[in-house]
Amino acid sequence: MSGESPVGEEKHRRASQTAVDSGLANEDDAAMLAKLGYKQELRRNFTMIEVFGIAFSIMGLLPSIASTLAYSIPAGPAGMVWSWFLASMFIFVVGLAMADLGSAMPTSGGLYWWTHYFASPSSRNALSFLVGYSNTLGLVGGLCSIDYGFALMLLSVVVIAKDGEWAPSNGIVYAVFLGCVICHGILASTMSKIMGKLQTAFVVMNFILIFATIIALPIGRASQRNDAEFIFTKMSNLTAWPTGWTFMLAWLSPIWTIGGFDSCVHMSEEAANATKAVPYGILMSIGSCWLFGWIIVIVLAACMSPDLESLTGTKFGQPMAQIYYDAIGKSGAIGLMTLLFIVQFLMGLSILVAVSRQSWAFSRDGALPFSPYIRVISTRLGYIPFRAIWFCVAIAAVLGLLSLIAPAAAQALFSLAVAGNNVAWGTPIFCRIVWGRSKFKPGPVYTGRFSIPLAWTAIVFLVFGTMLSMFPVGGPDPTPSSMNYTIVINGAVWLGALAYYFIDARKWFTGPKITLNMDELSESQERAIVEEGIEVKHEALPEAGTQNVPLAKEVSKA
Repeated sequence: MSGESPVGEEKHRRASQTAVDSGLANEDDAAMLAKLGYKQELRRNFTMIEVFGIAFSIMGLLPSIASTLAYSIPAGPAGMVWSWFLASMFIFVVGLAMADLGSAMPTSGGLYWWTHYFASPSSRNALSFLVGYSNTLGLVGGLCSIDYGFALMLLSVVVIAKDGEWAPSNGIVYAVFLGCVICHGILASTMSKIMGKLQTAFVVMNFILIFATIIALPIGRASQRNDAEFIFTKMSNLTAWPTGWTFMLAWLSPIWTIGGFDSCVHMSEEAANATKAVPYGILMSIGSCWLFGWIIVIVLAACMSPDLESLTGTKFGQPMAQIYYDAIGKSGAIGLMTLLFIVQFLMGLSILVAVSRQSWAFSRDGALPFSPYIRVISTRLGYIPFRAIWFCVAIAAVLGLLSLIAPAAAQALFSLAVAGNNVAWGTPIFCRIVWGRSKFKPGPVYTGRFSIPLAWTAIVFLVFGTMLSMFPVGGPDPTPSSMNYTIVINGAVWLGALAYYFIDARKWFTGPKITLNMDELSESQERAIVEEGIEVKHEALPEAGTQNVPLAKEVSKA
């Protein structure tokens, strides 16, 4: 906040001193968080590169492309190539709009915090509640879809090894999925002190896989590579939709792949120099995936079999496995698919770290069931939200049961990640440009006069992407096994969250809470609270294993 008196600045310095003395943060980062109303509780051990790393690792470029080839291959090689380029361009616009907000107000619960801050007084609590749940469950859906993809990739290696003469049952797929989720919970709980450093290693692993693929495939298909006309102009249609709409459905591949950039926001309170690390992490991760993803899909279009139906109907269960098999044989396919599912495993670990921070932030503001229990920070394990990690693991294990029903039901996990997060990203951007223009104070990274046009473009694209994710991929008149259950799953999330709010939560959810000591409020905070018609009273939250600090809770006036 600008224009503060020396007394106000002194209060922020006092608010940050405990965090500095404890080695959790430097004074500037702790003071920035204090301006948003929160005391520093997590350790800031992520550099800018490591913040980028966690987002890029979650995106897991090549494994994500492999997991979503069923959406892009039906549009043909040109559909794969140009859908990636165009969709990524619009996703970058969304990233620019979010970077503006992330630089100005970096906090782990950013999306629902921004929504509450910018929305109208009559709608802010309900919208903030909706965004918090949509984002939390959308990220858990992303964890489920990543780990479900891992299970399919791992088992595809077994299928290749058995020459396609064995097929895993839904129960086996779920067992592998569940084991993966539990392993992620254990690693996220015990490796916190080096988790930032691990992100750099994860990025290196991603690039090793990318370069191994874009080198091995052209060599393996040296005498059978497709020409430029096939790659850039050959459109196909393996669906019952018109060719143009099949091309649009191919956008779902980049939309799902480049979907983890909000993890930079959720790591805000663990990032050093957060006002720059968060926006640059967002833009660097999207930009890297835009460029390298385009290179990958061009290489795949050049090296894949022209018989597209042989890829979508492969006995290996994964089109990517068939592409590897055709190019470099059984042993090479097993080797690269093994590397592929290892990188997919790392993706799951990174997204669990991010969703646990969002869940922790949401419980810190009292919005989740059992919030006083979930929001406890484990100092013994390195100032991490240990209980929030296992809360997310439990939710993922339950949602993963959909995979026991049918593949179509399992695809709902994919749609939960896309549609749920689109709503969570678009709502604060919308609130900012409709109700909150006068309240927005730019941070160090800002798009200037282009900010509002970029924000409107982002909103239109996110609405379109949400609608796109609800269409049956194969065509109109789907059967129960080919139906897209996005509207069912996300409708349950959105309507359930709103019903929960209006039936019960409206009585006690007042938006983000102030967790600073009363005497640590700056003059600008006190002035803003008065202007919003909010009074402040002491409240102490009991936290097992942490120090009890008198807190200030925002309470709307009657």
